[in-house]
Amino acid sequence: MTGAGTRDVPPNASALVEALRGLGYSIPAAVADIVDNAISAGAGTVDIDFVWAADRSCVVIRDNGSGMGEDELVQAMRLGAKNPTARRASTDLGRFGMGMKTASFSHCRRLTVASKKEGRLSCLRWDLDELSKSPTGGWLLFEGPCEGSESLVSGLADQTSGTLVLWEVLDRIVTDGYTSEDFADTVDRVGTHLAMVFHRLLDGSRLKLNLNGRPVMPWDPFLAGHAAKPWESPPAPRHTADGLVVVQCHVLPHQDKLTPDEHRRAEGPGGWTAQQGFYVYRNRRLLLAGGWLGLGSPRAWNREEAHRLARISIELPNSADAAWKIDVRKSTARIPVALRPWLSRLAADTRERARRVFAYRGAPSTPGGANPIVSTWKTERGQHGIKYTIDTRHSAVAAVLAGSGAERDLVIAMLRVIEETVPIQRIWLDTAEAKETPRTSFAGEPTDSVAEIARTIFKDMTMRQGMDEATAKRILLTTEPFQQFPQLVAAL
Repeated sequence: MTGAGTRDVPPNASALVEALRGLGYSIPAAVADIVDNAISAGAGTVDIDFVWAADRSCVVIRDNGSGMGEDELVQAMRLGAKNPTARRASTDLGRFGMGMKTASFSHCRRLTVASKKEGRLSCLRWDLDELSKSPTGGWLLFEGPCEGSESLVSGLADQTSGTLVLWEVLDRIVTDGYTSEDFADTVDRVGTHLAMVFHRLLDGSRLKLNLNGRPVMPWDPFLAGHAAKPWESPPAPRHTADGLVVVQCHVLPHQDKLTPDEHRRAEGPGGWTAQQGFYVYRNRRLLLAGGWLGLGSPRAWNREEAHRLARISIELPNSADAAWKIDVRKSTARIPVALRPWLSRLAADTRERARRVFAYRGAPSTPGGANPIVSTWKTERGQHGIKYTIDTRHSAVAAVLAGSGAERDLVIAMLRVIEETVPIQRIWLDTAEAKETPRTSFAGEPTDSVAEIARTIFKDMTMRQGMDEATAKRILLTTEPFQQFPQLVAAL
């Protein structure tokens, strides 16, 4: 007992650490947490190496930051080294004083950290197997690397400062049946995650990440500067009691406006549907990628195909962690009640804009954007729901009707049958299952095939209808899908 009415009840070290292993860090998120510490230490370069050696495989993460002296390293290895409520430097990416340890323990049983400051090297090690053998249940830190692992912490030899984190005994990674191919897949997932999480820091000279000797290239969720991007809002700042929050809304181009490589890269790690929604940043570091954070009325919005092109960035200061309920893994956030109406309005507008682009392939327009487009289909909303009908003003449809003569009633009957049998359910199901919109608007068709159809309609307009060529071309340029082929129309 320590005093009247109180007791000192320290936790059993081994039992607590084993429990903390279940926090749920993914491998990519755990590596990103180690990189956060390097950035907070002022590192400009971080080298991450996954070394395959079956059950002796390891992960080495080395930076060229300011490093730590012996006392600082002891504090860094202590669980709960920081008070989460304490004020921190604006560039500090940590909060709980737990990240490096819990992230590491989630995947390894032996964590060694070597750090060099002003040319002096310190090295400490947590070993969960040795900790479990302690009869006192105490917190026993070992000095130096494990016997046989000395070469793995030698990477700081040529640096005056920096820190090296070593994961060994990867019992949560290298499991039964795990192969070198699985290890390579893990490395790929880590690279994809780091490219997304640190893209704002990698896009410039502030930070360089190397993964197994190759630079990690940034992945921009918003396709900044792309010529086909239909819309982005100006940044919207909002001053709060916890600091400045800045929001910017984006609608990405329809896939018809992207090359296959651009479309594949822009979809992100989770695919187009999963990556829609909010992207929450703290000090330019991405915390949360995608999802609508519980917004929506009367029911919370789900991630739906129709809104797959909507992405919204939210930049927070690290003083807002508590208000936004950022967790130790930096993987969840909750919108403060006071900001929900504002963000709901912005998100609803962005979702509707994205839906229009998705439905109309970028809101069809003429090359100059001045005239409305005559679409093949019209959307009619009535008391019994939505119905799709063929627009008889379309040049191709109007030409057939005008030239049908005695067969006009038969042609109209055919159009009605087509309208009434559009396979809407099948299209919806195919789109949802394939996570891609069906190919239309002559996508992938040879130019000669498109030109032949355009010539047929152009001939009817100029010969049977008596239009001059300039008028016929102007009409074609306001008719779906020929507005997408201005050079072809000009050459008719």
